[in-house]
Parts: sequence; structure tokens; C-alpha cells
Amino acid sequence: MASHPTNTEGTNEEELDEAMLDPAEAAEEIPADQDAHMDSDDGEEEGPEHDEPVEEIQLQNDSVAYFDKHKDSIFSISQHPVHPEIIATGGGDDLGYVFDCTPPAQPVLPVSYQTDPQLQERDSLAQLARLDGHTDSINAIAFTTPQGQYLLTAGLDGRLRAWQGDSTGRKWQFFAEAQEVEEINWLAPCPHTNYPNTIALGASDGSVWVYTVNADDVNSPLTIVQAFYLHTGPCTAGAWTPDGKLLATVSEDASSYVWDVFGDAAAAGLAPATGAQSVVGLTADDERFKVEGGLYSIAVSPNGAFAAVGGAEGHIRIVGLPRLSADASVTTGAKGGGSKSKAGGGKQAGAAKNAGSASSAGAGQAGQILASLQAQSDSVETLSFSQPPLTLLASGSVDGSIALFDTAHRFAVRRHIRDAHEEEAVIKVDFVKRGSGAGTEWLLTSCGNDGVVRRWDTRGGTAAAGQGLTKEWRGHRGGGEGGGVLGFVQGGGGEAVVTAGDE
Repeated sequence: MASHPTNTEGTNEEELDEAMLDPAEAAEEIPADQDAHMDSDDGEEEGPEHDEPVEEIQLQNDSVAYFDKHKDSIFSISQHPVHPEIIATGGGDDLGYVFDCTPPAQPVLPVSYQTDPQLQERDSLAQLARLDGHTDSINAIAFTTPQGQYLLTAGLDGRLRAWQGDSTGRKWQFFAEAQEVEEINWLAPCPHTNYPNTIALGASDGSVWVYTVNADDVNSPLTIVQAFYLHTGPCTAGAWTPDGKLLATVSEDASSYVWDVFGDAAAAGLAPATGAQSVVGLTADDERFKVEGGLYSIAVSPNGAFAAVGGAEGHIRIVGLPRLSADASVTTGAKGGGSKSKAGGGKQAGAAKNAGSASSAGAGQAGQILASLQAQSDSVETLSFSQPPLTLLASGSVDGSIALFDTAHRFAVRRHIRDAHEEEAVIKVDFVKRGSGAGTEWLLTSCGNDGVVRRWDTRGGTAAAGQGLTKEWRGHRGGGEGGGVLGFVQGGGGEAVVTAGDE
């Protein structure tokens, strides 16, 4: 754009004054910008404001495959119990997907051996099924046990939607929906051998529901088995005992209950008075159990003898459970102090009044607070028990640390990994289940808001080299700014880990 000089010849000086803006009439006065110094070649040092180093972003991707159909955060992930390569995810885009996580075939020789190596972009894994029908985020997703015949999606819209799969787990068809609550927080499939395809859920209104899924039942494909209403705040987590006979839940109101869903406790003479909904119940009214700020995580020991509940400010309570099986001894950690606490519940059936010595032995330490622990400084978001012969309890905290407790030695702290995830919250910890490799039961996998998945060797004490870190995988953005790992699954002895990313 050309510029032209202004011709002021013959212009009255008073007219010029009138054309000027009076400072008093200005609505806002903008100070003049300081002239920026030009870069000079005389070698003079730049000012302090120019001395800040440029931050370099290191990109590292250790994954062998990826799936990117979601357009928002992935909040939930589940693995097929029979076909571990089949993965289901649910996200903030109100959609769920099923896909095969088997990585594509890799070249026999590495790129360095190629005559003319070229960088090739990998394609996303293909979807097997698209799970739609929700109007808000899918907050939980789960396959039923034992065969993974059904897949359930649960949303912040309160809907529970059911999908039926074929024997290969590669084809899925929607067949039923139920909605009894405003928001669903979690799903937990029941392992009870007599009640296959049964699932529990916890809701934002504090209620707990148990459904049996049967696509062949045209009139009631989603049948309500039980519903419990003792929590007064959102039900934040739930876990079944290994035999599937009891369901333990926790809530933001700092309460914990254990429910006798199928009446097994009542049949054994361990249920409370007629009309009671729970076989164990602990609330904030008990000062020994009280956790200011609520409870957010729960896990049940492998023998079903006690439960650990975790909550605000690093508090963990260990609570004894009724022993309904002959092998549910409390030798692993019966002396110890605890992790999380639970409260139990049962059907609304009356307790047997002729409870003899057998029922007394079964009641044992049921409902007793076996220990109170606090090794971490912020909320305990995740808990996991190791499998026998190990006797460890792992807890992950928002303070970025992981604590290992020995359940066989009064829940003594075996190790405290303070910077497990670089001061970002630990989202999940999970011991590797025994698989084809020997010694995998020692391995603990964790993920966090730093976007990294790490694996720890839990053998040894606090002096373990590198705190026991054996491996880590990067690929998510991390940094606590919407790029963390919100969950993972690791079937098949932990040989593969599939993650759900916040980005």
C-alpha cells in the first residue's frame, strides 16, 4: 500500500488544533510501545529477557500399534476374558469401540538393514464394532464372565447398554438397555460360577445395582437381581470377592458396605438381623473408620478374608470380611493393619437364628477394622493385591507415589516409591497375573498423568535398585495437561499392555 505525504500548505493553524483529539475525551489511553532493539552484529550480549532457553519437546513412542477412532478422552477399557486380544473402550465422545489389539506384522530385519530406509507412518488398528446410543461419556465398560458373551457400556447419561458377541468376540450386536439412575460411575462383572453374566454398577446417587444379562430372555434381557441404597453420597468404586458371593462398595460419604447379593451369607448363618441390607457396614460415624474427604478405591484380598479401602489424604483401612469358603483363612495379613475398609451387604433376607459354631467361625473378623494406614499424602486412587504366594498390597496416590504394604507382617511398608510418576497422579496399579512366564507375579504395572506406563519388580525392600523399576513405555503426551494414561489392561501374563489415553 503506497503512502502519501500530507499537504498542509494553506491550512489554518486553528483548524489543525480543532482536528486534534483532546486527551480528556479519550475513553482509553494506550501507552506508546517501546521501540524494540534491533539485533546487532557487534557481539553485544542480549538482555536478560532473551536469555531463557528454548524448551525442547522430546517425542518418544514405544508402542507397537495404536487405535485412534475416539475423538475425545478414553475413560474406560476392558479386555475379553477368553480372547485377550479383543479390547473394548469407552470415551468422552459418547462412543465405544471394540478392536483387535494384535500388532501388525513387523519386518524381519530392522530398518537399519534396508538399502534405502524410509520412514513409514503406521495405520491405526481397525475397529471391529462401534458402540453407540449414549448421549454422554461412556464412563465404564466391561465384558461379562466367564466367557465374555456380553459387553456392557455404562454412561454419565445413566444408561446401561448391552451387546451380544459371537464366539470369537469379533462381532457385536446391541440388544437391550436399562436406565434407573442419572449417572453410572463403575461396572464390575461377577465371578460367581453359579451366576454367569452378572454385573454390578455404582451410581452417582449412591445406589448399587446388580443385573443378570440374558439375550434369550425377550421379556427381561437385563434383569435386576438386587438394588441397595445405603450410601448417601456417590458410589465411587466396587469389587467382588474372588468367589463372587459378596460385593463390597465405597462412597464419597466415607461409608463402605458389603452386600450379600445372592444370599450365600444368609444361608451360612452370617447375615445380620432381618431386613438388613448389608453383612458389613462402616460409616464416618465410627471415628476409627472416618476418612475426611471420602473413599475412592477398593480391593479384596485373593482369599477374600479382608478388603482394603482407600480415600482422601492417603488414608487406607483394612476391614475383615465374612468367610463363606473353607479356604478363606486370614493367614495372609490377619495380623496386619490396613488398607481400605469395606462394609458388606446382603439380600434383604433374614439371618438364620440357629447360627452355630461354624457360623461363628465364619463371621470371624467380619466388620472389624484390622488396620489403619497412611503412607501417602494425597488421595489413594487405586489399590491392588498380589497373588499368592506373595502377600503385598499396592496403593497409588494423587501425590505421584506408590506404596507397597506387606499383608503378612502387620501391613508394614515394604517400599514407598515417592516419584513413581514424576509428581503426577498415579491412576492405576495392577499386579501382573500369573501367565506363561515364570515369576511374573512379582511384577507391578502402573500408569499416571505423566503419560507413562511403568513396571516394577516388587521383590526386595526400600533399597531396591531404582526402586525396582524394570521397564517403562512412553507414547502418550502426558505432562498433566490432558495427556495422561487413564487406564490399562494386561492379560496373558503381562506380555502386552494396552492403554487408554486422556488425549
